[in-house]
Amino acid sequence: MANYRNDPRIVLTLDAGGTNMVFGAMRGGEFIIDPITLPSNAQDLDLCLDTMVKGFRSVIDQLDDHPAAISFAFPGPADYPNGIIGGYLPNFPSFRDGVALGPFLRKKFGIPVYINNDGDLFAYGEALGGALPEINEKLELAGSAKRYKNMLGYTFGTGFGVGMIVNGELNRGDNSCVETFCLPHKKLAGVIVEEGVAVRAVKRVYGELSGDKDHKYEPKDIFDIAEGKIPGDVEAAKKAFAEMGEIAGDAMATAVTLTDGLIVIGGGITAARKYIMPALLDALRGKMHTIAGDELDRVQMKVYDLDDEQEFAEFAKGAQRKIKIYGSEIEVDYDPQKRIGVAISKMGASKAISVGAYTFALDQLDK
Repeated sequence: MANYRNDPRIVLTLDAGGTNMVFGAMRGGEFIIDPITLPSNAQDLDLCLDTMVKGFRSVIDQLDDHPAAISFAFPGPADYPNGIIGGYLPNFPSFRDGVALGPFLRKKFGIPVYINNDGDLFAYGEALGGALPEINEKLELAGSAKRYKNMLGYTFGTGFGVGMIVNGELNRGDNSCVETFCLPHKKLAGVIVEEGVAVRAVKRVYGELSGDKDHKYEPKDIFDIAEGKIPGDVEAAKKAFAEMGEIAGDAMATAVTLTDGLIVIGGGITAARKYIMPALLDALRGKMHTIAGDELDRVQMKVYDLDDEQEFAEFAKGAQRKIKIYGSEIEVDYDPQKRIGVAISKMGASKAISVGAYTFALDQLDK
């Protein structure tokens, strides 16, 4: 698609939380009004839908032009292409039986409405305006012919969200159900991987390792303990983040083996990257064996830390060499090294999701 930063169209946005809803409007990938925050009233469907209508109308009243669309992320399972929300929704209990939210808002405002999973929009934002174009630009500046069009975007937070970009396009799957939270936990049989990667996992593991299972620390506090800024069990704090990285890396190894692209990670907890990333990369770079005893790489591509300048230089260089065309002296370039990389989001998850929502709407309007 064309450069969204120069697009004059306005798209209404919504950050839908179980406690509050934050309404906004974007033009050129930037917010153009101060956010409007209203209580979600998530337990009462009538009140909740009424809140959405009031919020979007309040935004429209402040605009100098008519909006082209509404686009936002909604937490939980849904038939996203048709805008129908339903299923297990802890933060929106009144939606569990199924609510045609997209058609409802489209009827109210007379403009297209696009609803997506937040992990999908994070990945889409990073693919169009974040890590993916940034990495490809750095590769070009480094003189590398390598370019990437496939990407997995992960969000670390209250859950373990994911979005998949294939050939530059968002892959929502046939059931809008591209997920990795339900992959198996590496260390706990019969347990989902999200129990090892989410915020609650860091808190639980710190409690287990420190012996203080009743602690009230949040991941930010546990990071401060690891840094020696506040009292606590320093080693338990470091290991809690390292285990999160190990469990996440194992799940990512399964997913990236099938998608063969870059990995970009967002979420506030990535502030603890110094403790998370070494174990995550070790998991991606791990080994497996055949029954005959042959050793194989866990991931068939070489994995680089793209936020490390030295590793990025090696990533860009690859194993480029010249080979001759058989029977002639003509040479062609050949790079036999299969490689991918992992990067932390520079945009941040919230901005990437917003940019994803905005650009997704523009892309759909242009089709």
